Amino acid sequence: MKRTAIAIACVLLAGPALAQSLGEKTGVNSALGVAPATADFVKEVAISDMFEIESSKLAQQKGNAQEKSFAQQMITDHTKTSTELKGLVGEKKIQATLPTELDSAHQSKLDKLKNANGKDFSSDYNSYQVSAHEDAVSLFERYANGGDNAELKNWAGKTLPALKHHLDMAKELGKAPSVGQSNK
Repeated sequence: MKRTAIAIACVLLAGPALAQSLGEKTGVNSALGVAPATADFVKEVAISDMFEIESSKLAQQKGNAQEKSFAQQMITDHTKTSTELKGLVGEKKIQATLPTELDSAHQSKLDKLKNANGKDFSSDYNSYQVSAHEDAVSLFERYANGGDNAELKNWAGKTLPALKHHLDMAKELGKAPSVGQSNK
């Protein structure tokens, strides 16, 4: 118990940047509704956009008609948000570094999708889309409500309705029968 208290005190005393970074990595910030640090927000959004685009490119090749339609929307919308984010960071108004590749967790999901086909692909893709958009909605809500960069906070608020719509669409994946399939 004493060690736990010391560990918590060390994290709190290490400063808000470390605590937020650690909190974002462990999911504590999300559970507590704490806004991520700007650098964490930028990194998470960039990785999320990359994953959405790459996984949806696979869905256009391997998915059913419903997934292909959804995937096209994801590619279009997440390319737009990615371009907007790059513009905001590129203007030097935001002190953050954009990642150029996926983190290991997203890369392993993408690798799994690359090796899956048919119902296995659909099941994984649909599940990943729901969880990715739940995470994105949480991330954008938390930053829009408590982020420390006014311009990025405003952008997060403007982007949020589209992400909520994506989440609703993702939840519908797999519910409607595809051509030639029944609901059974």
